Amino acid sequence: MTPSPLPTAPPAVPAGRLAVDPGRWPDVARLPRASAARTAVARRLVGRALDRLPLRIRTGPLPAAPAQRRSGDPVPVPTLTLHDPDAFHRRIGADGLIGFGESYLAGEWDADDLVGVLTVLARHVDDLVPAPLRRLRGAWVRRRPAADRNTPDGARANIHRHYDLSNELFALFLDPGLSYSGALFDPLPTGPELLPDTDFTAAQHRKIDRLLDLAGTGPGTRLLEIGTGWGELAVRAAARGARVRTVTLSAEQLALARRRVADAGYADRVSVELLDYRQVEGRYDAVVSVEMIEAVGAEFWPDYFASLRRLLAPGGRVALQAITMPHERMLATARTHTWISKYVFPGGLIPSPEAIARESARAGLRVTDDTGYGAHYAETLHQWRGRFLGAREAVDALGFDPVFRRMWEFYLAYSEAGFRSGYLDVRQLRLTAADGDGPGAP
Repeated sequence: MTPSPLPTAPPAVPAGRLAVDPGRWPDVARLPRASAARTAVARRLVGRALDRLPLRIRTGPLPAAPAQRRSGDPVPVPTLTLHDPDAFHRRIGADGLIGFGESYLAGEWDADDLVGVLTVLARHVDDLVPAPLRRLRGAWVRRRPAADRNTPDGARANIHRHYDLSNELFALFLDPGLSYSGALFDPLPTGPELLPDTDFTAAQHRKIDRLLDLAGTGPGTRLLEIGTGWGELAVRAAARGARVRTVTLSAEQLALARRRVADAGYADRVSVELLDYRQVEGRYDAVVSVEMIEAVGAEFWPDYFASLRRLLAPGGRVALQAITMPHERMLATARTHTWISKYVFPGGLIPSPEAIARESARAGLRVTDDTGYGAHYAETLHQWRGRFLGAREAVDALGFDPVFRRMWEFYLAYSEAGFRSGYLDVRQLRLTAADGDGPGAP
């Protein structure tokens, strides 16, 4: 999804919708084909579902913004405003939740509290479709494209579509340490305000330090990191005296991580490589992987955990940070093409705790520590979204158009709602060899 300049002469569009570049956003620019009957069914089902939820539904201009408060609070009741009800229902009738998200990208609906609306929907996700129709889910949801499979070539392409968007874009909303994963706050903030950069970075360092502690990282530790990010964990591990090898599939992250490692004075202790985890060789005292498993795909989870086991030296430890969802929900979405997989994370799938336990055990690993921090991830996303919304002019200056801005806002709000509703969690886990030792032990 490479940034492109804003169109110089956008076409005329119906009232209530954005001017959309059809070359860049084809499925947002045009309404999908949907029969009148299917659209009518969607209108009826959506209307009935929303009427039972603690939401206000209105048609027309967006109401005045509410008083400042923590986004996602249940009071007052959030309002979903339909600017183009016909297009809204037509998209849902044709494409379900993908259509719901695309309708937001097109400007066909808004909310006075986007996280609040999405949190209500996430809490009642099983009530949105009647039970008899849920059993027919396979007949109307879209399957994941074969091109999104995380084969070695596919994984590189999928990572490129998200993480190579622009280092400058990520720097606009991440903390100065460029950590793109859930932070660990102390204390957990309760107000709507954005934290100072120093406090936000401290929360990210607290998360990193706990993972390094789980992995037993100290002077002389041979540490492998699967999924470099922009290098903050590698730098903190090196500061403890570890020798670090970190691998990524993102060319943008690789270049910046190498510069940051050199600037920190650890180029002699940290090696940053463009390499698939399946191609890594060697044995390591500690293996750390932060929110990498979500990008692996269920088909390749056995390869991922087998690689962790194979790379672990005798007596070594693995420290993982993983977003999780309930097992039944994971099974329901495993092969489904979702709005997130279409626009944000192609090929990704969030595992369940049960899936992690099963796949790690099959690979000869056992979980020896498991702690959840879902509320902390909701706060992390609140911080990211606030920073992103405050950087509108800078986002525009990078060449991203208004549809991209709405897409990114929706992604951050959708994710925050998942954690606020309890639909999602994030866990830090320590794994060790099930036989008490690592590969190559006598």
